[in-house]
Amino acid sequence: MVARVRPRQLALALPHAESLTRDNFLEGSANAQALALIDAWPDWPNRVMMLVGPEGSGKSHLASIWAAEAGARSVAAHTLTAANVPGELATGALVVDDLDPAAFDERALFHLLNLAREDEAYVLMTGRALPSVFPVELRDLRSRLRAVPVVALTPPDDQLFRALIVKFCADRQMTVDEGLVSYLSTRIERSFAAARRTVEMLDEEALRLRRPVTRALAAELLKDPAA
Repeated sequence: MVARVRPRQLALALPHAESLTRDNFLEGSANAQALALIDAWPDWPNRVMMLVGPEGSGKSHLASIWAAEAGARSVAAHTLTAANVPGELATGALVVDDLDPAAFDERALFHLLNLAREDEAYVLMTGRALPSVFPVELRDLRSRLRAVPVVALTPPDDQLFRALIVKFCADRQMTVDEGLVSYLSTRIERSFAAARRTVEMLDEEALRLRRPVTRALAAELLKDPAA
C-alpha cells in the first residue's frame, strides 16, 4: 500500500497595495529634510531636485505625494527616451523614478533637463546614488547632474523603524502586538528593505502554516536559537 503524502500548504502570492498618500507617510528624522522639500514646493531652491536614499526609504512615496500636489506625471528612469520627453513634461512637472547610474539614456536625460529649463518645468528625480558620481559620458550632462541639489534620506532611527514594521504589517492586514514588534526591531537589519522583506516572509509563513503571526513564529523564521 502506497502511503499518502500530505500536500504542503502553499501561501498565495496575492498583491498587497501600499498606500502612497501624505496621511500614510511615516515621518522621522531619517526623512525630515526630504519631506520638508516636498511640502515647500513650489518654493524650491532649483526647479530640478533629486531625492537619494536606500531601497525602501520612501523616495517613491514622497515623489507620489509631490506628483499629486504638482499634477506631475511619473516615468521610470530606464524607460525615458528622447522622443517621449516632450510628452512626459506636458503638465510642467515630472517625476523621474529610480535613476540608476547604469540604466538610463544619457541623451534622453540631457534633453529632459534642457527642455525643463526652457519650459520652466519642475522635475523630481529619485535614486540610490548621488548624481555627481554617475559615470556619464556626455560632458554637458555630467555638469548638469553635478549641479542638481540633492536631499538625502538616511537609515531609520529606532522609533521610525518600529513604526515601519507596524505599517508594513498593517498594509498586509496582519495583527501584531508590541512584543513581536520589539522582537523584530532588535533582530533584523535596521533598514527599510529588511523590514519590508521580513514582514512579507512572516506573512507568507503564517499563511502557509495556518498559524497566527506571533513572536514564536518570527523566531522560527529567523532561526533564532535564543528564542
